[in-house]
Amino acid sequence: MRRSLDFLYDATAWLAALSMIGVLVMVLNSILGRLLNFHLPGSDAYAGYSMAAAGFLALAHTLKKGEHIRVTLVIGRLRGGARRALELLSLSAAVLLAGLFAFYACRLVWQSHLFNDMSTSNDATPLWIPQLSMAVGTVVLFIAFVDEWVLEILGRRSHESTAEEALHNE
Repeated sequence: MRRSLDFLYDATAWLAALSMIGVLVMVLNSILGRLLNFHLPGSDAYAGYSMAAAGFLALAHTLKKGEHIRVTLVIGRLRGGARRALELLSLSAAVLLAGLFAFYACRLVWQSHLFNDMSTSNDATPLWIPQLSMAVGTVVLFIAFVDEWVLEILGRRSHESTAEEALHNE
């Protein structure tokens, strides 16, 4: 199970990286278009879709690597059972919020598909297509938070020291 979950987090990170390449391609396309007097309609919209996809698809991998910004003012001073209780409370809230976020993101994709929502830009893309990356990213983030929650309950979750965590943020 651990290998499957890690593969899922890595796969979405790779998709996020590909999305960043998509942003680069669209921006380079716009620059070259201005220099060579051509224009591909919708390249700005696709750059935006790719940027959003990169952000959402990278969420779970970033969480699992401990790179999300975390305020440790209180929890960094706690030890033992108090720290564990606060970690469980925080992770429970995160699971709830990530679950709601995933639910509403998936619902948005479904509604956009049902109502045949189209981009108002000149690309006229059905909006459910770029919204899929948001739904996938939030569902995988929900899975990652449930994974962290279960690891905390089982006592297998690693806790970096506050000093190590501070090094990540500099």
